[in-house]
This record gives sequence, structure tokens and C-alpha cells, in this order.
Amino acid sequence: MPHAQPAAPHAGPAIVLCTLNAKYIHASLGLRYLLANMGDLRAGTALCEFTIARQPQEIVDELLAVLRVPRAGAVQIVGFGVYIWNVTQTTEVLRLLKAARPGIKVVLGGPEVSHEVDEQDIVRLADHVITGWGDVGFPKLCRALLHGPQPLMKVIAGEQPPLEQIALPYGEYTDADLAHRLLYVEASRGCPFKCEFCLSSLDKTAWAFELEAFLAAMQVLHQRGARNFKFVDRTFNLKIDASVRILQFFLDRLSDDLFVHFEVIPDQLPDRLKVMIAQFPPGVLQFEVGIQSFNVDVQQRISRKQDNEKTEANLRWLVNNSQAHLHTDLIFGLPGETLASFAAGFDRLHALGPHEIQLGILKRLRGTPIARHTVTYGMVYEAGPPYTVLQTGAVDAATMQRFTRFSRYWDLVANSGRFKQTLNVLLGEGAHANLQSSANTDAAAPSPFYAFLGFADWLWQTSGKTSGLSPEALVDALFDYLGTQRGLPAPAVQKTLLADYVASGARASPRALQGLLPKRDAPAKTEAKTLAQRQERHLLAQHASPHPP
Repeated sequence: MPHAQPAAPHAGPAIVLCTLNAKYIHASLGLRYLLANMGDLRAGTALCEFTIARQPQEIVDELLAVLRVPRAGAVQIVGFGVYIWNVTQTTEVLRLLKAARPGIKVVLGGPEVSHEVDEQDIVRLADHVITGWGDVGFPKLCRALLHGPQPLMKVIAGEQPPLEQIALPYGEYTDADLAHRLLYVEASRGCPFKCEFCLSSLDKTAWAFELEAFLAAMQVLHQRGARNFKFVDRTFNLKIDASVRILQFFLDRLSDDLFVHFEVIPDQLPDRLKVMIAQFPPGVLQFEVGIQSFNVDVQQRISRKQDNEKTEANLRWLVNNSQAHLHTDLIFGLPGETLASFAAGFDRLHALGPHEIQLGILKRLRGTPIARHTVTYGMVYEAGPPYTVLQTGAVDAATMQRFTRFSRYWDLVANSGRFKQTLNVLLGEGAHANLQSSANTDAAAPSPFYAFLGFADWLWQTSGKTSGLSPEALVDALFDYLGTQRGLPAPAVQKTLLADYVASGARASPRALQGLLPKRDAPAKTEAKTLAQRQERHLLAQHASPHPP
């Protein structure tokens, strides 16, 4: 009997699409677009997603396990999606991958490598870069690398076809994605506005996907069990006819577990849209509303068109007449914006009562026109990602660091929804103003911004921490600050903190509430909800008594 020859090693896929997401719950829409548009190469293409928390060597080991041993002379391609949040880690992954398997062809794409490419280490390590849209360009490049003729250029400009020529990606979401991850979808691409801090300012306009085809794809996702939809459209309410149709689609499919997120233009909310929005029950709609700045001079400086009066009126309507959960955005460090002018804008926004005020710090994204203000307004940015502004002519470095801490503490205390009533006391507002009487000697109460800034400065001085602060540590810190620094009566502060702590569902025992917590049953075993916990806390606080018990 002849001796059996060992089997040839089984080759892996010819092409691997890869990216490092910020968290597991994020599923890469960009890679799924590429996968859906691979055409005849689809069967030989695999998708691998990791998170930035993984060690680069672990990622390389897993990629090599997927690629396995190529057949003699076979070309293997790895395409990386590169973004501001993952470029540092992806650069190290690429360095290790090239050292282990030099013959692999590496192709980069994504916003971080679409501009200023000559300056980037990751570009020097790669074989090719596709700038801009990759839906058509990446498959075309792969065919050239696999079958010839070999491409002559390292940096290849992406092609922007009519949207109807792009295959929709939603069939590439797996059942596991639908069960455990946030699904990113888009009814349109691009943006007609020119805000200079945003890469979308480079777009000529916005382009809409064919609506019937898009809604048919959403119907398939919904039938498969998808209930969490995050629209990445920069301007969801730009074309009202389409917005109304999309909202009606979700109204017709209401359920307890449905969750839909949209980015909306703050000063465009016609009555037709209001009628639709008002029909949604609590917990379904989430709107991200970019305000960025109320300073008219700053708005003009950065080419941002925004009607502040209409913005205020629309936000007020949303708060008072809808059940939508409102995330509003402000950006600190814009050219010419001072701490005082930002504080005035913060107070103006806070007075409207959005559920969350998300505080960002300006970043100089590669390719954005904000760079034209660098010299005139003394803008100094981090040299590496995420290119955060370190100081400006109007805000020194120490104040910028002070605001960074403010932003972190605001997220923990205010945006978390855990301290609704205590936050009112801290900011000296509403029905809780009577608690302030022993501490306030001035006729006018402090602005919410400066009231919280005082707490943020004290918390930093006493704790030296901006992370690792548990809800219990924050309860104790708020109790100490309101008592020792603001002179408020301890029993009243304890009652307010107790009401917030119990309403939040937390189950430990802060020092400040020892002996006051009610006896609580062991929590029932339920499936964890990871997407809407903040919204639920805000809803509970919204329906709670406005007065401490």
C-alpha cells in the first residue's frame, strides 16, 4: 500500500476585512458595505472585528489564524478601516502583521487615512490606501492585486458612484449582531452644511438612498429580530418627506424593545415632523441634537448656519411635547470662544431641559477646514490622535484641563441620570432653591455652569480622580460638598441623595446614607439591557416626585 501523502494546508480567505471598534457593541457599517459590494470576490472574503482594548499581538495572531497558510503564489489581502479612535492601535497591529507575514497586501481606508496621507506612519507601513468612498474602489483594487494588472499608485482616490449602484449592507449583519449589538444604518450620505470642525463639511451635498429599497432592507432586519437602529445620517430631518416615511415605518412596528437613534438639525422641525414625533411613546426615540455653540460670532467664524431662536423653540417643544430622549451637544475650544461665552451658552441650553448635555472638546480632524484658524486664534492641538485642542488664544491650557475634568464629572453626575434631584440642589434650581438659603448671600443664584464648575474643582482637589468613581463614591462626594462647601443642612441633603440613589436602582451602601436605605429584595435575574440604561433612569427621574421625601 503506498504511503499516503500529507494533505496540502487548507488556504484561508483571499481577502480579510478588519477594523478595531471602540467597543464590542459597535458593529462596523463601513466594513459591511465593503463586504456587500465585493461581487464575485464575496465568497473569498472574511470579516474580522476586534476592539481597541485587545492587545495588538492577540489581534495579529487571530488574523493569521483566519488567513492560515496561503497556497503557493497566492495573494492575500487585509483591508483595515482606520478611524481617529483606532489609528494608534491599528498602526501597531499593521507593524506586527507585516513583520510576521511580509507578503500580505495591506489596504487602508477610512476617514483618518483619507487626508494628509503623506504624514502618517500607518500609511508608510501599508501597500495601498483608498481615500474617500471605498464601496467601488476597494473591490476593484482587490481584483487588480489578485489577477492583475498590478496597480501603479499607492494612494488611490475612491470613486463615488450613484447610490443606487451600491449594494446595501444590512444582510451582512449576523444573527449575533442583531441580538447583541447596535446596528448602524443610513438613509442618506453626506451633509450640505459646512461646519469647519466636521469632515462632512467637505461634502458637496447630501445624497439619499432610494427610500423603498432602504425601507425594504429595514423590514428584513426587523423581521430577523433587530430592535436597535442607530441612524448615522448627518441630517436626518433634512428632507421631511423621507423623515416622515421613516418615522411611520417605526411607528407601525412599535414594541417595548424598539430603540431608534437619529441626528437632527436643531432649527428645522416643521409641524409635519412634530405630529409624527409626538406619537412615539417613551423609550423609543433618541435624538442627538448638535448645538455646538450659541455664540453667534463663533458660529459665523466656523461657517455654522444655525438659527438660535428656532433652535431654542424646537428644543423647548421636544422637551414639553414629545417623549424623545434628547442628547444635545456642545463643543468647547472653538476658535475665539471664551470660558465665559461657553458658560453662557451652556446655561442657555441647560435652561431648555434636555435629558443630556454632551460636552465635547474640539478636535482637529485631518482634512477639516478648522485648521485655517490655527494661527489667528492661537489654536494648539495634540500632535497625535485624537488631535484634541490643548489651548487657544482665548483659553489657556490650565483652563482647558479644568474643563476636561468638568466634562467627565458632568457625564458621571448629570448625564448618567443617577442624580436628578441632587443635581437641582447642586445647581441651585427650582423647588430645591430653598435648600440654598443658608449658603447663598447673593441676590442672584450662580449660573448652572459655574455652580457645577465649583463642584468639579473641589472634587478634583479632594479625589485627584476623573475615572474609577463609583456611584457610591459620588453620593459621598456630593454629600460632603453640599454640606461642607455650600453649608446645606445634612438631613435635607441626605433625603435628596437617598431619593436619587433608590430611584437609580443601585444596591450598595454609601457612607452618607448609612442607616437610611430601605431593605431591598435581591434583584431578579433579567437579561441585561446595555443600550438604554441612561434613558430608563432619566424616565424614572422624570416621573418621580420633584420634592425630596
